[in-house]
Amino acid sequence: METLIKLTSIVKTYTMGDVVVNALRGISLSISEGEFVAVMGASGSGKSTMMNVIGCLDVPDEGSYMLDGAEVRGMSRRDLADLRNRKLGFVFQNFSLLARTTALENVELPMHYRHGPKQNYRAAARGALEKVGLGGRVGHMPNQLSGGQQQRVAIARAIVNDPPLVLADEPTGALDTQTSIEVMRLFVDLNDNGKTIVLVTHEPDIAMYAKRLIKMRDGEIVSDEPVENRVSA
Repeated sequence: METLIKLTSIVKTYTMGDVVVNALRGISLSISEGEFVAVMGASGSGKSTMMNVIGCLDVPDEGSYMLDGAEVRGMSRRDLADLRNRKLGFVFQNFSLLARTTALENVELPMHYRHGPKQNYRAAARGALEKVGLGGRVGHMPNQLSGGQQQRVAIARAIVNDPPLVLADEPTGALDTQTSIEVMRLFVDLNDNGKTIVLVTHEPDIAMYAKRLIKMRDGEIVSDEPVENRVSA
């Protein structure tokens, strides 16, 4: 499989007053197309910073980041925004849905940043909602949906532009156990159908749905191994 993500000697440092935080200490990592990777680590381990770098939301101070063959470091804000829209889908713990907007309109949102026939937006959004089992909820507002349904809308929004890579930051953190299982089944299904998934979680049972587990500590990768006894969806 082709390499989709390649981080080489990535360094990221934050200055907070008089305190210097070494968030990433020269990490290197490759992820191929079609992988399902879980990233774990305690608070402050660097996992969220690494996810932000991968998602082109933050720029490293040193090192190289290649996303699908393109060097990310040095890109303009406009180019980064375009790259995010074409290559990446994001799923967050708190769903990040627009409260006064229907499920269908929430899913349509990423398409408005692309160049293409607007008459296709609605059909594509409906198709994405059907993929996550919400074809009958297109007109519902977020407050009319359960937490699990809201996260399904967020997943539909993440895949509506058909990006090769989906980044999920604690996607089950606000969900109960049964709903978490249902959401993870969706991620497994997406991965089985060719999407590359990178998921940050602090829950060991959620990480067991992935094929590969990366553990971080103090801004460094301390282990990177295949998941044994992977949970079947």
